[in-house]
Amino acid sequence: MSNRAYELGRPASGTHGKRIIKDLLNQSDNRFCADCGAPDPKWASANIGVFICLKCCGVHRSLGTHISKVLSVTLDDWSDDEIDSMIEVGGNSSANAIYEAFIPEGVKKPGADASHEERMRFIRSKYELQEFLKPSLRIASRPSERSTLQSSFSRKIMDSFRSSHSSKNSEGMVEFIGLVKVKVIKGTNLAIRDMLSSDPYVVLNLGQQTAQTNVVKSNLNPVWNQELMLSVPQDFGPLKLRVFDHDTFSADDIMGEAEVDLQPMITSAMAFGDAGMFGDMQIGKWLKSHDNALLMDSTVNIVDGKVKQEVLLKLQNVESGEIELELEWLPLDQ
Repeated sequence: MSNRAYELGRPASGTHGKRIIKDLLNQSDNRFCADCGAPDPKWASANIGVFICLKCCGVHRSLGTHISKVLSVTLDDWSDDEIDSMIEVGGNSSANAIYEAFIPEGVKKPGADASHEERMRFIRSKYELQEFLKPSLRIASRPSERSTLQSSFSRKIMDSFRSSHSSKNSEGMVEFIGLVKVKVIKGTNLAIRDMLSSDPYVVLNLGQQTAQTNVVKSNLNPVWNQELMLSVPQDFGPLKLRVFDHDTFSADDIMGEAEVDLQPMITSAMAFGDAGMFGDMQIGKWLKSHDNALLMDSTVNIVDGKVKQEVLLKLQNVESGEIELELEWLPLDQ
C-alpha cells in the first residue's frame, strides 16, 4: 500500500468504496433521514452529501440531478467523485449545519409521517431555493437561472465544509489518509452527576470533526456498542474523547476525558500495507505510561484481514470511570 496522502476526489472505488458509504451510514447522525428524521435511510444525495429516506428521495429526484443526485446506498454503483462528496461532507449533522443554518420562525421541519406536499415545500426551500443557508452562501438569482449557478453554489458549499472540517492545503483541498472506525463499547464505574446516577454519552473529536454516541439513561455502567466514523487528515493529532451526562434543563455535565494516540495503529497499518494479505497477527503496540490514559498496553492486530486495536482508558479529570473502545483502520488508497 502506498503511503501517499489521500486527496479528496480520489477515494477508493468498487467494493471498498461501497463499504465506506455503508460505514458512513452507520454513523449515529446518518441513521435518520436528513430532511424528515425517518429512521434507517437507504438513499443518499451524492452531490449534497446527505442520507435520506425513500419518501424524501422521491422529492429529491423531482428537483433534478443538477440539484440533487440520488443514489441507493446498496443497489447503485458509486463513482469516485460521489464517494468523495459523502466523505468530505461527513454526514447529515454537518450538512444540516449548513443547509438548515437559518430556518425562519414559523417554518416547521417535516416529520417522518409528513405528507408529500409538506416534504416538497421544505426540501425545495432547503436545497433548491436555498432559503435556510448562511447569507454568505446564498445565490441571488431568478428560478430560471438556478441550474446554471448550481456548480458555483456547490463550490461555495464545499468550501464551507472544508473550512469547517479542517485546514486547507495550498490548493484548497483537504488531504486525508484514511478513516478510523471507533466502536464505543462500554463504560465502567462512571461518575455520578445526577441524584444517584448519570445519563452518559460519549463525544469524539478528531481535528474539527465531532461524532457522538446515543445517551444511555440512568446507568453508570453503560453499554453502547456503537460505531462512529471519522476521517483522518494527513496532519492528524490525538483522538479526543469526552463523556458527558445529559441534562434536559441545564448544560450537560462533563464526566471525564481522555486522548487516544492514533500513531501506533496508523504507522503499523501503513508499514504492513494490505492487511488482507496477512493472517491474524500483532503488528504494533501503544504502551501504557504515566502520561497517557491507558489502563494496559494496547496492541494493534490484524484480525480477519482488518487492522484493529482494543483500547481501555481511565477517564481523566474525574473521580472515576473507564471506557472501552475498539478502533479499526480503513485505508483509502489500497
